[in-house]
Amino acid sequence: MRPRFKGHLSVADVVTATNAGLGFVAAAVASLDVQLAARLILLGAVLDALDGLLARRYGGTATGEYLDSLADVASFGVAPALVVAIIARRQLALADPWLTVVTYAVPAAFVMMAVVRLGMYTAYDTGNAHTEGVQTTLAATLLAAGLLAGLPPFVLVAATALFTALMVVRVQYPDLLARDAVLMGVIQALAIFLPDAYGAVFPKVLLAAAVGYLVLAPRFYWRREGKRS
Repeated sequence: MRPRFKGHLSVADVVTATNAGLGFVAAAVASLDVQLAARLILLGAVLDALDGLLARRYGGTATGEYLDSLADVASFGVAPALVVAIIARRQLALADPWLTVVTYAVPAAFVMMAVVRLGMYTAYDTGNAHTEGVQTTLAATLLAAGLLAGLPPFVLVAATALFTALMVVRVQYPDLLARDAVLMGVIQALAIFLPDAYGAVFPKVLLAAAVGYLVLAPRFYWRREGKRS
């Protein structure tokens, strides 16, 4: 029996669906190897950029924008939140019951706001040259790069709390230019495949680049096309 999606999905949609599966794998391995999970999250970010490039090159479908947001919930909502929760549980002193609550409540709130942000993105931002609030992809990239760069657990928890708020603020973030998206993908690939090389220089460069976009893009960066969910 022919599956319903046959003839209704583009190459870009297949990449998007693959990204969703990758998000599950990242979440599944997080309890065994948080660094591997972080690298898989970054790989998901590469696929997220790739499906946008493919959609512009070969055309998208009516379901593409919905698939993109659904996949991002797994890869850039649940997976990074679970990684942060596991790190906090393992490495922070949990003798204080309030600290235990925080290490679970903050990642849970992150997932909630990621879902809200992605829903609003699909409803209001699709087709625009900008989006309101920090992109889930950017937040997840910062958390994964921060982990690989060696940031301490309390900083990652604090950053997760910050992104929980920033994902739903009314600050406009412009889309990346295609050339900048490719450059970011190259840096992400180096951080994925050479995370420990030269004192973890590639995750640190990725972290610096992502922080630069986070802080400067609303005021100093503008463009007409791109991918930003």
